[in-house]
Amino acid sequence: MNIIHRRGWDLRESAAAPEAVFLNRRAFVAGAASVGAAALSPDLAMAQRVTDLPDPTADLYPAKRNEKYALDRPITPAEVNAAYNNFYEFGSSKAIARAAQALKLRPWTVKLDGMVEQPREIGFDDLVRQMPLEERLYRLRCVEAWSMAVPWSGFPLARLVALAKPLSSAKYVRFETFLDSSVASGQRQTWYPWPYAEGVTIAEATNELAFVVTGAYGKPLPKQHGAPLRLALPWKYGFKSIKSIVRVNFTDQRPKSFWESLQPAEYGFWANVNPAVAHPRWSQATEEDIATKERRPTQLFNGYGEYVAHLYKGLEGERLYA
Repeated sequence: MNIIHRRGWDLRESAAAPEAVFLNRRAFVAGAASVGAAALSPDLAMAQRVTDLPDPTADLYPAKRNEKYALDRPITPAEVNAAYNNFYEFGSSKAIARAAQALKLRPWTVKLDGMVEQPREIGFDDLVRQMPLEERLYRLRCVEAWSMAVPWSGFPLARLVALAKPLSSAKYVRFETFLDSSVASGQRQTWYPWPYAEGVTIAEATNELAFVVTGAYGKPLPKQHGAPLRLALPWKYGFKSIKSIVRVNFTDQRPKSFWESLQPAEYGFWANVNPAVAHPRWSQATEEDIATKERRPTQLFNGYGEYVAHLYKGLEGERLYA
């Protein structure tokens, strides 16, 4: 008989979240107040109809839940999650669900290159069918001080690293999203450093929490969530969980991420959640659940410290929490 030892922050079938990036505080408050209305809007209804078209990987879902990763709060309702998204490729508001439907998901290939034994490209459908899919309940904490809880489906990022076969000299993994301004109007804004890029260390990438997401709520991943594949790094602020990945590059140089390139005084490489380290323009001590509006204390590493705190031993001189 398997006995599941739940941790202090664990619950059972309740919790999960989407994603985060910088947005001004007033827009956040206004957007949060309108979530209910957005969930019923014609635009979102249209987005959902388009998203519901047959997906060639739909037979893989729902994936079996991994009960090791439990939550301390209810899962964010799918309709709230679907209507409240950061995806700057399609606009700077949270209501980008309809615009995101312009993204073409097939064909979709992922390039594995850089310091690897043999660079290669692999089609998404081939990739997902050779990976061990499971569902995990993860909290998501946005740098804007709101949170969600999401049932993501996908596979450990460590499995993708193993598939790429990086050289021993590789120290970092750099991720890149698609670049196509013909469908993504936000990419026509030249003041942003497109394409969106993010990076983690090899140690972070192979940590058991690091997760490649291909689905949510028991179905293939909706476009506004970063289909067909994105990251979930639940101990970091949401902007680190890059969407719609097309390239995974292994390097010995620390990558400079999208927001770090744009606003280095506010966004750094590590971006680990810490209630004691404020954003330059607001506190991180508490967070608001985007569905319930409940405000709760923020936890160090978003409550996942027992999994990841060891990754940062000896790095106390680094700017770990911005």
